[in-house]
Amino acid sequence: MKRRNFIALVGTSLAAAPVWANVYNSRTPLQKAGDSVFPELLFAYNALEPAIDAKTMEIHYTKHHKAYYTNFMAAIKDTPAAELDLKSLFEGISKQSMAVRNNGGGYYNHLLFWENLTPTQTNPSAALNTAIEKSFGSMDQFKLEFATAAKKHFGSGWAWLSAGSDGQLFVSDTLNQDNPLMDVVEKKGTPLLCIDVWEHAYYLNYQNRRAEYVDNFWNVVNWDTVNKRYENR
Repeated sequence: MKRRNFIALVGTSLAAAPVWANVYNSRTPLQKAGDSVFPELLFAYNALEPAIDAKTMEIHYTKHHKAYYTNFMAAIKDTPAAELDLKSLFEGISKQSMAVRNNGGGYYNHLLFWENLTPTQTNPSAALNTAIEKSFGSMDQFKLEFATAAKKHFGSGWAWLSAGSDGQLFVSDTLNQDNPLMDVVEKKGTPLLCIDVWEHAYYLNYQNRRAEYVDNFWNVVNWDTVNKRYENR
């Protein structure tokens, strides 16, 4: 299906956002905060079913993510934060207001989340697979650690696979809309893969069965994006 027809099909009234036109954009963290745009979703709302249902996708994207974006732009308007690139902003997030921290994180984390989802089967690259085996022992062990972090995270938040400054990969979880780029988290690094475990990400379909949502997440991971994040870390 041609992209313009897809946009019409899902009823997206948003203007095209060329900064986010590709499945992966390695410049994302270097984009000036004040130039942030709301991203174009690259698949139909029902494309990830049955792992993620269409209604959840629609509400998550058009209501929750859009609200984070709108509130983030309002929070940084006419402030020095608007001139910082996102990476620098997050590295000094402890100096910012909670409105910037929560909404900036919510805006950026969801950008990563949409990018690392796909209805098409993909696979880890040889380089990423080797790095995962070096850091975790095996791909199965990595998936177990990542899923455990997501399932056992208390309350709202995220689970992450990230690359540390030492080159080692690690799994972590963060509260609310924090992410591994922020100076307020215990384990800092470059995000490679993330899963949203806020209830709004899964509750319409899974109710309290977060574990089932996490298990089904592996069926829609866009490893092509994760591979490129690893290459460009």
